[in-house]
Amino acid sequence: MKQLKEFTIQFVGLKEGKHHFDYKIDQTFFDHFDYDEFNSSNINVDVTLNKKSTLLEFHFEVSGDVNVNCDVTNEPYDQQISNTFDLVVKFGEEYNDENIDILIVPHGEYEVNIQQYIYETIVLAIPSKLVHPGVEDGTLDSEILKKLEELSPKLKDKKEKEDEIDPRWNTLKKLLTDK
Repeated sequence: MKQLKEFTIQFVGLKEGKHHFDYKIDQTFFDHFDYDEFNSSNINVDVTLNKKSTLLEFHFEVSGDVNVNCDVTNEPYDQQISNTFDLVVKFGEEYNDENIDILIVPHGEYEVNIQQYIYETIVLAIPSKLVHPGVEDGTLDSEILKKLEELSPKLKDKKEKEDEIDPRWNTLKKLLTDK
């Protein structure tokens, strides 16, 4: 996958200490990853780089909203998201990203691309089940909800259940009352 230039941080010219980077993420970012679960997105990413003499510490803070379709009604709505992630970049013999929160880059490397970490932090902020707020509070008026209600099995009330007792039990009940 081609790396986007704006997410490449050249750390070699930075002084030791904290440095801040802000990114505004829209739908074109997700198109780059061929991720089409969002209708639209408006996300702010705040990246703090703490440069030390032997390693780099990244702290990602993601907040904003994405327009997604409800899993129940397929109605689009804006889902608020918020997530954080910490990454440590160390220097070693060869590139290694097998660990989730540790990245090892070869000695002599002068930049690191963080687009994959931003992408994963955003996608992991999405709930596993997307439910429109109108479904939860009952204010959404949708044809699909009406059809689901119509087709759902109805619970019989307690009185009807008592009337439908198996007749064999009635014979056994007589034994209890007979003395």
